[in-house]
Amino acid sequence: MIERAVFFETNKQEWEAVEDKIKRQIVGYDDTMMMVNVRFEKGGIGQLHHHIHTQSTFISEGKFEVTIGVDKKILKKGDSFFVPSNTPHGVICIEEGMLVDVFTPMRKDFVVKN
Repeated sequence: MIERAVFFETNKQEWEAVEDKIKRQIVGYDDTMMMVNVRFEKGGIGQLHHHIHTQSTFISEGKFEVTIGVDKKILKKGDSFFVPSNTPHGVICIEEGMLVDVFTPMRKDFVVKN
């Protein structure tokens, strides 16, 4: 089992540039679960993708067009969405904001660098 810290203070955690207009901040994980803040500038695109992880996402700020499978919906601050394992999904940031993603199991690809 991966052993990690149990407290994460936002101002002490590094942000990693992911794509143009998108950066992420890992705020907690072990081998069974991971939570990640993902900050988007307006127009940032989380490309359609899929992975084995089950994902639940809370929109803490902003407005996003969310695609899950063949469904699309505009969601805003306070809304959330759930992505089953291996389901194509992506977002387009309509108003600058932040998503809080929770994955199970944890995303090893986010912490293991090649």
